[in-house]
Amino acid sequence: MKNILKSFSTAAVLAALTVTSAFASAEVGQAAPDFSLTDVNGKTHKLSDYRGKTVVLEWVNPECPFVVKQYESSGNMPALQKAAAADGVVWLSINSGKAGAQGDFEPTKVAAWSSKTGAAPAAYFRDSDGTVGKLYGAKTTPHMYVITAEGTLVYNGAIDSIRSTKAEDIAKATNYVTAALASVKAGQPVSKATSEPYGCSVKY
Repeated sequence: MKNILKSFSTAAVLAALTVTSAFASAEVGQAAPDFSLTDVNGKTHKLSDYRGKTVVLEWVNPECPFVVKQYESSGNMPALQKAAAADGVVWLSINSGKAGAQGDFEPTKVAAWSSKTGAAPAAYFRDSDGTVGKLYGAKTTPHMYVITAEGTLVYNGAIDSIRSTKAEDIAKATNYVTAALASVKAGQPVSKATSEPYGCSVKY
């Protein structure tokens, strides 16, 4: 009986390690893992194509209340995207929900949603098999990452400091992404390089 329990425990630990490793490839201070995805317009992008530019990765689910807060309720995320683009930053939105999951929009629906909300990323991707989401360990929508022009991951975490679905909290919160981008632009270390992301779970 002891041997059976020991074997079961060993198997459980190995399974846990396998899951953890599958969700923990992206580490702050290390090179951001490269990936290739085809956007909703049919164009293929590789992260390494953007070497030389700061990149923001945003995990998104248009039907998640925390995402609705940032888009429909406030216009905050589209404003951040436009300001970042004006500063030469490449903003990539990724939906890692499996096919048919909440917020897994077909390209025409993505276009309609983008028009309605003013969303302005450089590209929007459907990562339906979750490969890139798991590569980066994306847990929630939104979940944000900032990558330097040299390809180093320097921020991983929440959009801001107040965990809520209330649009009025945005103005009171510290926006960790804009703070990280400002530090990168100034050539300074990102003071808060990680935070606990909040939002809806990614629908793998």
